[in-house]
Amino acid sequence: MTAPVQHPMYIDGQFVTWQGDAWIDVTNPATEELLSRIPDGTAEDARKAIDAADKAQPAWEALPAIERAGWLRKIAAGIRARASEISALIVAEGGKIQQLAEVEVNFTADYIDYMSEWARRYEGEILQSDRPGENIFVFKRPLGVTTGILPWNFPFFLIARKLAPALITGNTIVIKPSEFTPNNAIAFAQIVHEVGLPKGVFNLVLGRGETVGQELAANPKVAMVSMTGSVAAGEKIMAAAAKNITKVCLELGGKAPAIVLDDADLELAVKAIVDSRVINTGQVCNCAERVYVQKGIYDRFVNRLGEAMKAVKFGNPGQRNDIAMGPLINAAALERVEAKVARAVSEGARVVLGGKAVEGKGYFYPPTLLLDVRQEMSVMHEETFGPVLPVVAFETLDEALAMANDSDYGLTSSVYTQNLNTAMKAIKGLKFGETYINRENFEAMQGFHAGWRKSGIGGADGRHGLEEYLQTQMVYLQA
Repeated sequence: MTAPVQHPMYIDGQFVTWQGDAWIDVTNPATEELLSRIPDGTAEDARKAIDAADKAQPAWEALPAIERAGWLRKIAAGIRARASEISALIVAEGGKIQQLAEVEVNFTADYIDYMSEWARRYEGEILQSDRPGENIFVFKRPLGVTTGILPWNFPFFLIARKLAPALITGNTIVIKPSEFTPNNAIAFAQIVHEVGLPKGVFNLVLGRGETVGQELAANPKVAMVSMTGSVAAGEKIMAAAAKNITKVCLELGGKAPAIVLDDADLELAVKAIVDSRVINTGQVCNCAERVYVQKGIYDRFVNRLGEAMKAVKFGNPGQRNDIAMGPLINAAALERVEAKVARAVSEGARVVLGGKAVEGKGYFYPPTLLLDVRQEMSVMHEETFGPVLPVVAFETLDEALAMANDSDYGLTSSVYTQNLNTAMKAIKGLKFGETYINRENFEAMQGFHAGWRKSGIGGADGRHGLEEYLQTQMVYLQA
């Protein structure tokens, strides 16, 4: 049997062979087979990467933005040249279906190109002064060294979401991928190396959050730490960053409500909600996590919803391309979903579809529909992160809005109605960073992906996401 590949880190423009003896296994969640091993990195490894980024940052900032854009476009081209290979890595280590992995890789390249186009577009300001002969300028300056701590659910795209706005604005970056899905990040580092990006501008450190991630948040040379993950992880990042008053940008959990009104297009609503629930096996923070249906259409809706959920095919994405779902990421994720469904049942919910893990190899859990659900149940408040959909009936829109807003989270929401006035009332009443009307939950790169409450601080994408990586310098020039 061939020994699994042991990956190096990428620090200061070089692939660095791990000198330690502790390794982390990377496995295929569909088959449980060993794919590779990565270093169980240390705080010292993270410090070396931060030091390299710190050393490289002044020269990188001094480059005209349009030259920095040229490097980004080279990286995007390198991604497209290896798109099939990278997609296969994502399928194998993350259990993502092939079509979604391909979308992720191509969207990543497009995102980097999009951010490169801001080179000539982000601006400062000139303000009117109260003093004769004075000029007041607002300069936009890079932060310095930034760090990105990534999840496993969109591992390749999240590199770009943190790297592209950082680099175009003159920052350098250190990335830590999830220990569950690092292989695609190694491929990204290889592309960076092949295009010849100046050393130290991009660095990749491998390891666990409690060691490497802790240092990336706590190091005094870091100007901003951006993390996508759970609320618990976000709390640790904030605590680590606090001692240096380091800026944090956090995208955390979600419990997205979908509100279906009596006048909704049922076929459209069912398809969009199912698509939003089973994407990546329900392991997406902006997935539709709970459904509120007006009583006048409740029976018709849940019948159609049950048929649509039952029709969802799942299996090993490395062997099939006719499926909509793969496995959950690991055994712990499977156990969490099982426990959440069991608790819902103990509180009175009724399983009408699914509800039991698939026996055999792999961490498979079928599409699951829960009825007889009440708002106070835990399944309506705790993030499930699996293909489980609870449904609650409501009478008035005001009632639905109150239940939707009854959440610690505030990332995404959706509404299905054909009445513009109803839609506008819902938009005004929903307390979420994103609201989708008559469509699935999936953001645009030119938008702004940001949550309220415990769903995070700051945001990503578009002009507003770019400005997360900038700080202002006020200049008062007396002539």
